Amino acid sequence: MARESIKARERKRERLVAKYAKKRAELKAAGDYEALDKLPKNASPVRLHNRCKLTGRPKGYMRKFGINRVTFREMAAAGKIPGVTKSSW
Repeated sequence: MARESIKARERKRERLVAKYAKKRAELKAAGDYEALDKLPKNASPVRLHNRCKLTGRPKGYMRKFGINRVTFREMAAAGKIPGVTKSSW
C-alpha cells in the first residue's frame, strides 16, 4: 500500500490540473507559451500518474476498473466485481 502522503500528493495534482485546464487550453490555442510557462508545473496533465483507487499502487493499473491487477484479482476471486468470473475450459 502506498503512503498516505503520496496518495494525497496525487489528489492535489488532480485538483490543480482541473483548476487550470480551461486557462491552459486558452493559452495553448492563443500560442502564448510564455504565459504557459508561468503556470504551476503540477498543473500539467502529463504529471498525473494513474494509481489504484483502493491501495494507491502505481503499477499494474487497469483503466477500465480503476484498480491495480493485484486488487482486481483478489476482488474477482471473491466475486466482488460484477460480470467477472474466473475462466476455465
